[in-house]
Amino acid sequence: MEGEKAKDNQSFFWIKSDGQRRLATENLVPGNQVYREKLILKNGVEYRLWDPFRSKLAAAIMNGLDDFPFENKSRILYLGASTGTTVSHISDIVGPSGIVFGVEHASRVARDFLDRVASYRKNIIPVLQDARKPSAYFSVFGKVDVVYADIAQPDQTKIAIENCDMFLKKGGFFFLIIKTRSIDVTKSPKKIIQGEIEKLKGKFEMTQLIDLRPYDKDHWMAIAKFKS
Repeated sequence: MEGEKAKDNQSFFWIKSDGQRRLATENLVPGNQVYREKLILKNGVEYRLWDPFRSKLAAAIMNGLDDFPFENKSRILYLGASTGTTVSHISDIVGPSGIVFGVEHASRVARDFLDRVASYRKNIIPVLQDARKPSAYFSVFGKVDVVYADIAQPDQTKIAIENCDMFLKKGGFFFLIIKTRSIDVTKSPKKIIQGEIEKLKGKFEMTQLIDLRPYDKDHWMAIAKFKS
């Protein structure tokens, strides 16, 4: 049904738009667009269409994501916020009582993130720091429910695990975007993925691995639960 929640306790919606069933979130800042996404008003509630070609989390939902721990009041540490497309939809979901700590180091995209997203949304705390130095995040406080890592570095998994060690609560979820081309262009994507998942053994319990095609080529999403 239009505007109905996808599943119990989940905070995204399926909306009919132009005859198609589309993914959406309820807009935390009615009237505000982040990336020229379509706004749809139904029963007095404004929704933002969530484009899986622009957001890897939306792509994962489209491709059968099982666990969705982003909920009202959740605390999220997002590494690699970029211009804030996905962060803005997570902001919609966690609501006014939740927090998204958005880490971004590149000054140009960080400026867009601040101007287009963080300045309008009080539940986003921008962290303009290098994800390699989690001890320098002076504005991140307490433990978080989810660490979401979307950073294009050869040692992206190591960086993300260090952030989990410092901020992720026991039993919390870790969402890791594996960008095979950023890690090693000489190896096959399959070998790279196996190598990155191997790094999670011990501290994490793998729950799902999702190929993000056709929305993103050479990108996979690994989802795991933090054990220690």
